[in-house]
Amino acid sequence: MSNNKNKTAENIINKSRRFGTFSGVFTPSMLTILGVIMYLRLGWVVGNAGLLGTFFIITLSCLITFLTSLSVSSIATDRKVRTGGAYYMISRSLGIESGGAIGIPLYIAQAFSVPLYTIGFAESVSLAFPGVDQRTVGIAVTIFVALLAIKSAKIAIKAQYLIMAVIAASLISLLIGGGGASSIAANEVSASINGGFQPDFWRVFAVFFPAVTGIMAGINMSGDLRNPSKSIPVGTLAAVGTGFVIYMFLAAFLYFKVSTDRLIQQPLVMFDIARWGWLILAGIWGATLSSAIGSILGAPRVLQALARDGVLPRSLRWLGKGSGGSDEPRYGTFLTLIMVLVLVYVGDLNMIAPILTMFFLATYLVLNFAAGVENFLQNPSFRPAFKVHWIFSMLGAIGCITAMFLVNPVATVIAAFSITAIYVWLERRKLESTWGDVRRGVWMMLVRMGLLQLDRSPDPRNWRPNILTLSGAPTKRWHLIEFADMLTNRKGMFTVATVLPYDSRDARQKSEMETVIKEYLDKRNIPALVRLISAPDPFTGAEKMVEVYGLGPVVPNTILLGGTEREDEEVKKNYFKLIENIYHSGKNVVIFNQNVETPLDLEPPGGKLKKIDIWWGGLKGNGGLMLIFADSLRFSPAWRNSVIRLKLVVENKTATETARKNLRSLLDKHNVKGAEYEVIDSKGRSFDEIFRESSRTANIIFKGMAGPGKNYAAYYDQMSRRIAGMPSTVFVLAGKNSRFSEVLNKEQG
Repeated sequence: MSNNKNKTAENIINKSRRFGTFSGVFTPSMLTILGVIMYLRLGWVVGNAGLLGTFFIITLSCLITFLTSLSVSSIATDRKVRTGGAYYMISRSLGIESGGAIGIPLYIAQAFSVPLYTIGFAESVSLAFPGVDQRTVGIAVTIFVALLAIKSAKIAIKAQYLIMAVIAASLISLLIGGGGASSIAANEVSASINGGFQPDFWRVFAVFFPAVTGIMAGINMSGDLRNPSKSIPVGTLAAVGTGFVIYMFLAAFLYFKVSTDRLIQQPLVMFDIARWGWLILAGIWGATLSSAIGSILGAPRVLQALARDGVLPRSLRWLGKGSGGSDEPRYGTFLTLIMVLVLVYVGDLNMIAPILTMFFLATYLVLNFAAGVENFLQNPSFRPAFKVHWIFSMLGAIGCITAMFLVNPVATVIAAFSITAIYVWLERRKLESTWGDVRRGVWMMLVRMGLLQLDRSPDPRNWRPNILTLSGAPTKRWHLIEFADMLTNRKGMFTVATVLPYDSRDARQKSEMETVIKEYLDKRNIPALVRLISAPDPFTGAEKMVEVYGLGPVVPNTILLGGTEREDEEVKKNYFKLIENIYHSGKNVVIFNQNVETPLDLEPPGGKLKKIDIWWGGLKGNGGLMLIFADSLRFSPAWRNSVIRLKLVVENKTATETARKNLRSLLDKHNVKGAEYEVIDSKGRSFDEIFRESSRTANIIFKGMAGPGKNYAAYYDQMSRRIAGMPSTVFVLAGKNSRFSEVLNKEQG
């Protein structure tokens, strides 16, 4: 019964996500970009900043938006993006507190966008028809677009195509030219635009910047897209690039076509110089109405997501309710309408535009920071299809904060304080009041907070290898330490552990030995922890280390061992008992069997790619862990030029195509790049024969192990004989009840 309910819910979600890249992202973004600022303020910007200044304003604005689009694309292609747009991305990257801290200002920014466009519509009507009251028109239009949004987003989206055609026709009319009949109320509005004084460069920038914030119109429709991971990157980047070209061309056109005084004094200068002025008015009205509709659609959806995630107070949770099969946020739309009507009644374009600039810059700042942190940390679970280096995201963040301070330092400080206050309110934490050395105190606080936050149930999305390497003296089994370093690849931690005989060293001597080993590792650029322990024998010490080593929730989740070829039955018995204890403790066992003739840093001849073979037995159990380790290994410096080869043996030719389809789907679903797959028809051959023939040219082999059971010694001996003379082979045994398919899963949240 529950399965049927889940299927029904999923069908409703799929039906509500009905828009593609062009209709759901590119078109609403372009209609917002080519909106009220282009028609009513671009000439004013050119007149006040000059051609070069305008080029710089357009370039800087679009550069910030472009870098933000890259960051958004990176996040959007890593996981499913649902209702809430930018808020959803931030909250899933930096946590619910950070998401809420920026989500509330984002909602306000989206809500403020509605009066920006409806006031622009009303201003153009009052300029064209001086007898019409601007405030009355603004209120009437605001109510109209809100009712349209409440009725259906589908109707609003369909209207976009007609409006896009009208805007294109108006631009063609402008370029053909031939107008110039009369100036519409030019001198009456010039004082209100400039506020009675010559605006400085950054005030002009602040007025223009909302023109390029149109990307939020598409991003905020994320919950209504068929394929957000594809549509958001393609549609957003295409809109930014197209908008940049159009604005640069129009700025040059206006500069050489119209005098500076006329550009400054006459908002509707495009009406006068166009071939058919009525098309300019139609373009203004269409663009402003469409932009207002896009904002009135986006803002309530952000509010809905905030309410559903529990960010808003309990008394406002009703805002998370959806209406109809499309889950329309009608309650949020009504609330947004009330706030917008107040702004339309008291506001004007030049008052609202700078406020919007600050809110959107703050949102862009956090989006860039979120993507930068994700790409810098490189969690194994963060594998976006659209890869962006963290430097570009951080440059976008720096550009945003710099622009904010240049536009209005006081407002920037107020915005930062407000966001921080919301974060603290959501976090509900007390500030630390006792400090020692400032730098050490900060690190101690961060470590303490981190350990306390990690003291929860495991989080698959942030899983990373924490390896305990039972290597003994580093010089004796250096290959284990090198391999642990490659597996963690600066993403996880690993500890070099040594068991000393009882009474061989006192506490001071053990501490000195740890220091010597740490220095030895540091000289070889191996960032590892070191731990020495005393015990009657190595196996007792190893079991003790596995059981007690760690700090709070930060404990080893993987134990790295070397293979054993000792004939001593007692040694083998203790070795297998150690494996069994590790397995039942929920920790992973990795046994590295090195072939001394093929060291890990050996480069293949002729510039060929290194080959990492994984013998596949399914995603559950060992499969997910082997895929994670192989993918991590491939990004270590010594294995950058390598390819993962998944190998699967089937009993007959009939099963081959199905197996290939499953492997191809697996790699695509989990964004595992640089991987190949091979399905091998056994044709009556034994697995050992196939294994030795197929992987003899590999550089390293991953092979899953069965869990401990009866006759484990015989099973292990068979495994050891199988790899004799083969390249270095890694036996992998995932801990009992481990589910590494969840770490690879991209549909969480």
